[in-house]
Amino acid sequence: MPEPYPVDPLGYLTDTQAWDRDFADSRAAADGLSLSAEHWQILDLLRGHYAEFGSAPPMRLLTRLVTQRLGAELGNSRALYRLFPEGPAKMACKYAGLPKPVSCI
Repeated sequence: MPEPYPVDPLGYLTDTQAWDRDFADSRAAADGLSLSAEHWQILDLLRGHYAEFGSAPPMRLLTRLVTQRLGAELGNSRALYRLFPEGPAKMACKYAGLPKPVSCI
């Protein structure tokens, strides 16, 4: 049986249109995370940015966007790393079904 979501070897969705909330929940669970309302705010923000600009924001831009749209409490590196401990831009993009940000190692 084929995998329901087409992913690359790093676990990033290869077809952003195939994303749904179940994909995000399953990827997060595989990493030992349970997605909270704060996680979903970030994921929705990322998906909106991608829809508008066709790219995932690197960390600095992500921090700025979160600050502008969701407030300073979430819009700082400490808060984002608390939510996405393996790297906010990288992990959040994976869960949001977006390509790995270019600036991420």
